[in-house]
Amino acid sequence: MNSQTSTRNLQLDFFRGVALLIIFINHVPGNELLLYTPSRFGLSDAAEIFVFLSGYAAALAYGKSFESRGLALGSASVLYRCVQIYAAHLGIFFLLAVICVLGNAAFGSPDYIDRLNIRFFFDHTEEALLGLIGLRYVPNYFDILPMYLVVMLGIPVVWALSRIGVWLALAFPVALYLGMWMFGLEFGAELHGDRPWFFNPFGWQLIFFTGFAFGRGWFRPPVPKPWLLALCGGFVLVSLPFGPEPALRPTEWLMRLHAELRPWLDKTQFGLLRGVHFLALAYVTTSLLKDRGHWLAGRTARPIVRMGGQSLPVFAVAMALSYIGGMVFDRLGHGFLGLSVVNIGGCAALMASAGLMTWLKSRPWRVPNDAGPSKVQATGIGSDAQPEEFRPIFLVARTGNPVLQPIPKAVPVRRTGHWRGRGCG
Repeated sequence: MNSQTSTRNLQLDFFRGVALLIIFINHVPGNELLLYTPSRFGLSDAAEIFVFLSGYAAALAYGKSFESRGLALGSASVLYRCVQIYAAHLGIFFLLAVICVLGNAAFGSPDYIDRLNIRFFFDHTEEALLGLIGLRYVPNYFDILPMYLVVMLGIPVVWALSRIGVWLALAFPVALYLGMWMFGLEFGAELHGDRPWFFNPFGWQLIFFTGFAFGRGWFRPPVPKPWLLALCGGFVLVSLPFGPEPALRPTEWLMRLHAELRPWLDKTQFGLLRGVHFLALAYVTTSLLKDRGHWLAGRTARPIVRMGGQSLPVFAVAMALSYIGGMVFDRLGHGFLGLSVVNIGGCAALMASAGLMTWLKSRPWRVPNDAGPSKVQATGIGSDAQPEEFRPIFLVARTGNPVLQPIPKAVPVRRTGHWRGRGCG
């Protein structure tokens, strides 16, 4: 791996880690630090960072599988990841449900089940379970992973179209996005209501596959140029009054214009101005960091880089810690102590969990093998094997599988007056 590729991967993991920290802070109920995160000062927020970089990472992770193993096995590796995402989604829901029950039992008030808006699950458990499994019951707090799962399923389609022509692969997400607006494509989030998923996958797939296109090299990032940097920076500044913060719209004219632009700013459907803002901000950021990426390999950035490298499990931990952080606020208040414990303690816990997961993934309990690594690798959610290496043990060639090797017969040794060890003389 050359230094340019290594720096690119470090940047990818670093900014995914930053997005996870922002997601954690923004999801803590009543967290005043939310007012100072980038999501309050722009059209896009951490969700765009996370989804775009997930698309970029997917291109790097699964591109080799499709190229070397073909469409069928490449699709199998994507499906395997989708199963992991689905399991994580269900696991996060049940974990948060348990946290709510424990919080109610420990403190009594407020009702944490009602605060999370999952009372329906406890009152109509059988019906809610069926809806949860079928992704027809998706409470607001649990909406990003279902979107991510559906979007991931489009990777084999885009890849297959790219074999015909890259332009066709790029046209597919655009056509799907336009179809969402024309035909009202969406998924329902409630069994007895018309509320849709908060993140519409038919809209958000556009930013995901934009990242995928950059990861595959179908799009090339523009080189830093002063005029383009000024243009993108100017757009970011001009868009400030149209973000979520009402205080940045002090005049009636700005409020009216914001209302007229709402479809272009809509988060559920992924309004196009959100995408333009994200790309402009990304260009400004990467231009300022050009030739300065060496610090990402240092000790300071390492905890955040590790978070990005373990994005799915760290995301699950962040969701749990966010809600626990709201409980801490209820006990300690929103003063300096409460804000410090929740935000500094929570971010430190996320970094520590990423370090622990990285250590566990290295499997330190393995006994070193002097003969070299075995060709048989464990597979499953806890495995660090690459997708293209997944195969059952019985499909591994006998010559490369020490488990299937015949036991050699004992060789009689002729006794002589002296003994000489092999390799000792």
